Amino acid sequence: MSFRDRNWAAKNIGAVVLIVMACVFAAPSIQAATPTDLRCDGNTNPIATTATPTLSWRIESTDRGIKQSAWRVLVSSTEELLREGKGDLWDSGRLTATRSPQVVYKGKPLTAGQMCHWRVCSWTKGEEVIGEQVTGDRATGDSNTNTEGTRDDLGGETESWSEFAFWEVAPNVPSQWRGAQWIDDGKPLPTDEAAFYENDPAPRMRHEFSLEKPIVKARLHVAGLGYFAASLNGAHVGDHELDSVWTAFDKRILYSTFDVSDQLQQGDNCLGVELGNGWFNPLPLRMWGHRNIRGSIETGRPRAIVCLVVDHADGTQSTITTNENWKFAEGPTLFNSVYLGEVLDARLDQPGWDTPQFDATDWSPVHLVDASLEPLQPLTTTPPIRAGEVIDAVAITEPAPSIQIVDFGQNFTGVPEISLDAPAGTEVQFRFGELLYPDGTLNPMTSVCGQIKGTRKLDDGTIISKGGPGAPEFAWQSDRYTCRGDGPETYRPKFTFHGFRFMEVTGLPSVDESSPDVRVALSIEDVKGIPLRSDVISTGEFSCSNDRLNAIQEMTRNTFLANIVGVQSDCPHRERFGYGGDIAATSEAFLMNFDMAGFYAKTVRDWADAARPDGNLTDTAPFVGIHYCGVGWAMAHPLLLEQLYQHYGNESLVEEQLPVAIRWLELENSKRKDGLVTKGLGDHEALSRSGGPVITTAMFIDTARRVARLSRVVGRESDADRFEAMADDATTAWADSFLDSLSGKVDDGSQTRQSLALGFGAAPMTSRPAIFEQMVSAIQTPALASKPGTEVTAGPHLTTGIFGTRMVMEELSENGRTDLAYELANRDSFPSWGWMLKNDATTLWEHWAGSDGTFSNNHPMFGSVSAWFFRWLGGIQISPDAVAADRLVICPHVVPDLEWVKCSHNTVRGLVVSNWTATADTISLDITIPPDATAEVVFPVNARSISESGKRLDEVDGIQVLTPGRRVEIGSGQYRFELALN
Repeated sequence: MSFRDRNWAAKNIGAVVLIVMACVFAAPSIQAATPTDLRCDGNTNPIATTATPTLSWRIESTDRGIKQSAWRVLVSSTEELLREGKGDLWDSGRLTATRSPQVVYKGKPLTAGQMCHWRVCSWTKGEEVIGEQVTGDRATGDSNTNTEGTRDDLGGETESWSEFAFWEVAPNVPSQWRGAQWIDDGKPLPTDEAAFYENDPAPRMRHEFSLEKPIVKARLHVAGLGYFAASLNGAHVGDHELDSVWTAFDKRILYSTFDVSDQLQQGDNCLGVELGNGWFNPLPLRMWGHRNIRGSIETGRPRAIVCLVVDHADGTQSTITTNENWKFAEGPTLFNSVYLGEVLDARLDQPGWDTPQFDATDWSPVHLVDASLEPLQPLTTTPPIRAGEVIDAVAITEPAPSIQIVDFGQNFTGVPEISLDAPAGTEVQFRFGELLYPDGTLNPMTSVCGQIKGTRKLDDGTIISKGGPGAPEFAWQSDRYTCRGDGPETYRPKFTFHGFRFMEVTGLPSVDESSPDVRVALSIEDVKGIPLRSDVISTGEFSCSNDRLNAIQEMTRNTFLANIVGVQSDCPHRERFGYGGDIAATSEAFLMNFDMAGFYAKTVRDWADAARPDGNLTDTAPFVGIHYCGVGWAMAHPLLLEQLYQHYGNESLVEEQLPVAIRWLELENSKRKDGLVTKGLGDHEALSRSGGPVITTAMFIDTARRVARLSRVVGRESDADRFEAMADDATTAWADSFLDSLSGKVDDGSQTRQSLALGFGAAPMTSRPAIFEQMVSAIQTPALASKPGTEVTAGPHLTTGIFGTRMVMEELSENGRTDLAYELANRDSFPSWGWMLKNDATTLWEHWAGSDGTFSNNHPMFGSVSAWFFRWLGGIQISPDAVAADRLVICPHVVPDLEWVKCSHNTVRGLVVSNWTATADTISLDITIPPDATAEVVFPVNARSISESGKRLDEVDGIQVLTPGRRVEIGSGQYRFELALN
């Protein structure tokens, strides 16, 4: 301060005090970095958790550079104790924050039904604070007085308490099911395969009981194999669909828990359960003419187990379980199959069957099943299957008399919901398909189960379906419904699902013969599409100034959502299996678009359950007998393990599952010949030669290094060293066998071979530039081969399959040729994503060329392009060394054809945003980084000058320049960078 300024201050001391006070109270201070989004086993306030649940939360603040330095968890048996700051179940004390946001409960042992109330205190550090916010009781952190947080002067930290949350413990061991027993209808399974195709009505089971005391709370725990639908006093329970979710039922059965407090009544009540076959009693279909999945999975009669626990106002409990006192009868669903569909005769329905007023004297006692309760586990981390937003039909046509075709406007997975008003006994048939024939009639052939089309001759001359004895000649998707006929009625299949865009309706006359003025045929208002999918939360958004790319992103998301009905399937109709190769090719794209934490944790465990006795990991999980694809499919297990750690910080899953990955890798290593992996499927659905040890060995190298990294996560250093040496040895053998180190040509030099050598890390560092140039040359070279009926047009194009496509796009951008990758993404001639759109696709095809009779039109495996949108055009990348997305790379690539990109991804730590706009003179970048995360920002060009929020970078606190004009590191907060180009 100058002498003149000091003299002015001395004369105006009152004004100075007022100004200083105004600065203290008005100047920006660290906003309380509040812990929020408290989750237990991945859910908010769940009523069914494991006995040692995993807790997580995130920090919410708009200030820059915010990081959690320590935390404290309080868990109390009552909300009152929690409010008093007494963690009688667990008080963790203040613990230094680690990089993982997940904390395993380590308090007193918990038992089924126990309610646990919890909250979190976080200490955070950030930029210097002017002034303090000291409110509330710092010892208890009362939620009514301390949500703003406090400042710890000694540590320079801000302390803040979360709001209250709770969890409730589910039955975790058989004894906690309180004597409940598995029940079924007692019918034996057919001994003749053909008999499986005869009507076998879905059983309905009921039990009446009385509650004499007022009801405070009630929890219904229920599992059904294959599918169940539970009801209470005539009303459906919960909002799940297609429960129980498909697993290896001899290893894990995921039961559901519902809050039925409001559905019970003091006095008489009735519980009902209806059972479908699902994946527990599938048909013995000979898929592809030879594979019967019943020989590879646990099967049996549909069965159920129920435990209803009711808390009363006086502190007592009532328990109702499945036992010999339950009764059953055949329901109106005469036939149901996950593949072939349903047959339902509404005339056989018994209204009120699940209410206490119903006369069930003709119902039969259930059969007690001698089956273990050990596999029962709560459906906690993986999301249940639910119905999505209703899809309206867009058109109904009549290509032939008495045939209606309903067009839903998009390919999706689910069921129709149809309003009918037809005479009693009218049998209506619904068939489903993805396409129409040129004459407007339904083409169901791309969705026929297991390519069961036509017949074959046995040795004795007998002609049977390719699907085996009793199977239909064509195993297409269809439902049949016989009308009740007493007025408007609604049909919605319950125990099946379909993949389709078009629905054929037959059996409905145009008019009612008894009332010629009454039209019976469907109108567009009578039909709805009900999409079914695992209820994953959307976490990513991408859009840009190119409408074609936006359409590709939408098409990809549609495909992803259509293929997560409990497992990530290859297609939602023809196979429905969880193939590892499809997952390995697209998992990063799924993770950028949706919260896959629970879904993929289940997937990893599915793979462990599917492991063969020798430790070999199979091609699909659950295992259905398919086992020839090798490393590229089995690698889904360790790949997902590492991605779950990078995206969500799931270290406990790494500890649990790493031994499975190690046992498999060591087995695979023992099979190598001359250092090479010789068996396995390569770059599936490539247009050029795509297999052989040049590819499978590269996959092995990638996986060995991944398992080494996972070993280091849990401190298994000697194992990590061993696996890295294993990878090095395979790399040497690979290079000696397939690499021309001078030219960079890998084997025959195809796009697949060049890109996988780079992407799977088989290529020596010294050879990578030459290998990359060979890859670019292959992309720009006219294709020599194409599928019948297609012609590759000029310009850069892809000949790669599911792995090569992902790697080509990644490597092009990684090596400075995003312009070329953009040309591939923006192409609209064969082969390309734009070609699919041009041919009316709303979901991705299984093959670049498309198909009207063989290949699926709803296959996610070419969806890796969506990851490229996020990672390179938007520029949001989870750093390879990240733990729960705490380290990010923001590297948007600007291409001349794009004016702007909007891209965001909601990580477990909060929202990441990377938006940009470009003109001839400037590039503007809007970036948001959540608390507890840092990001390296790589600017898209060497700009003449760079400013942030109008200031030079050297004037902005919290920005560390790594490479002048090109790279900086930033902490949490919102930033606006302006790059001046001229």
